[in-house]
Amino acid sequence: MQQGELVNPFPSARGHVADGTISRSVDDWEQRYRRAVITSDTVGTAFVVASIGIFFGARDAANWHEKWGILAFGTELLVLAALALSRAWAPVVLGQGAEEFRRLGRSLFAAVVVLALGGIALTSRNIKLWIFVAVPAIALVTMTQRYLLRLWLHKQRNEGRCLRPVLAAGSVATVLDLIARARRFPHLGWRVDAVCTTDGLGTHGDRLDGVPVVGRLTDVAGHVRRDGYRVVAVTPDPHWSPDRLQRLAWNLEGSDAEMVVAPVLMEVAGPRLHVDAVLGIPLLRVSMPAFTGGRRVVKEVVDRLGAALLLLLFAPLMVLVGLLVLADSRGGVVYRQRRVGKDGQEFTIFKFRTMVAGADRVRAELADRNEGAGLLFKLRQDPRVTRVGTVLRRYSLDELPQLFNVLTGSMSLVGPRPPLPEESAAYGPDIRRRLLVKPGLTGLWQISGRSDLPWDEAVRLDLRYVEDWSLALDAVILWKTLRAVLHGQGAY
Repeated sequence: MQQGELVNPFPSARGHVADGTISRSVDDWEQRYRRAVITSDTVGTAFVVASIGIFFGARDAANWHEKWGILAFGTELLVLAALALSRAWAPVVLGQGAEEFRRLGRSLFAAVVVLALGGIALTSRNIKLWIFVAVPAIALVTMTQRYLLRLWLHKQRNEGRCLRPVLAAGSVATVLDLIARARRFPHLGWRVDAVCTTDGLGTHGDRLDGVPVVGRLTDVAGHVRRDGYRVVAVTPDPHWSPDRLQRLAWNLEGSDAEMVVAPVLMEVAGPRLHVDAVLGIPLLRVSMPAFTGGRRVVKEVVDRLGAALLLLLFAPLMVLVGLLVLADSRGGVVYRQRRVGKDGQEFTIFKFRTMVAGADRVRAELADRNEGAGLLFKLRQDPRVTRVGTVLRRYSLDELPQLFNVLTGSMSLVGPRPPLPEESAAYGPDIRRRLLVKPGLTGLWQISGRSDLPWDEAVRLDLRYVEDWSLALDAVILWKTLRAVLHGQGAY
């Protein structure tokens, strides 16, 4: 090792040695990452409660130990206990998905409830400070720390480190799809290292898209115990009867492998998917998508309040952008366009003008140069875009006036992309499900590549949002939007 070289605290998920065997250090990096999360949560919580105790307790130094020291120490222990009991440190949720932050939020909410009940029981007058200041501050600090740790982990995974070795077992077609998805989204932490198929063969003899086929479906448990794969991904194949899946699960008991079974009938995830035991049979219960109800009311309130606050925050920037648009080219500041919203109702969307005046009239002349996917019309080097417009589009600043659409209720902060009337008219029955909810200022499409996405992938993401919407998913999308905007990927 060269002097000054940094040592990676989370080593590679696996490495090959000279005799062809596999050296695995998955457990090592997983435990290190888990310890890093626990340490950051503990230190962040201690910092918040100590700061509040010292700052506010300094004015009451005579009774500091009784009134402030005990409350600070008690709040620290209560928050950490809630995190442990809610399994917010479980390795299976760390580093990906909204479930990590959902468990963190549930833990802190439970801590608030216990603090409130304790304050009532002890008639403490200082408890409000810990409920309304300390716990929200802890939430802000711990969520930020976890997000930064997650960014670091995703960076490692994109470079081929900190990946869980996966043994995929199923039909050739479904395993190929799994391999492609794992390579496309390495931040999820899977790397398919081996495959078992019905006949033990791949598309090229003993390999399947470059991954070695190590045996038949009947050999899965033996390979897992011998080679130590961390995930067994079971994909659809006629071989997998309920009895065989149950027997495989029994044979994997005692190993470190996690068995994951891909759904066969439909692609549903999130809060709509539940596992119930009916007549002794485990069944997947899929609840209906939530288009009304209490959560939708909460979303409406958050949309309106969020839009109002963002408009106040960005008011100076919007004034500056408006002046730059006027100075750059002739025409108005705001561009108005008809779009299709919830239930197919048309509305007028507002954006800062990024093209020369009369750009719509020459669109037909550029039709043969269209680079957009599917029904979208997009040009990477659109001659109609102004100099200021290029910068506004890159950082999505042209979309700031859409906050007025959110404020007036025609749009949401998070939702599918608002289509043009001519796009909507060409929708089939499946794609029209995008119109069951309000279009959004941002969405899965924006944090996943925007205009660079293939049409079918953009549609799949919009439909996934419609089907699996939740408040936690909205929060994650809003958080990731900032990074997507700063990178400017797919914005043109």
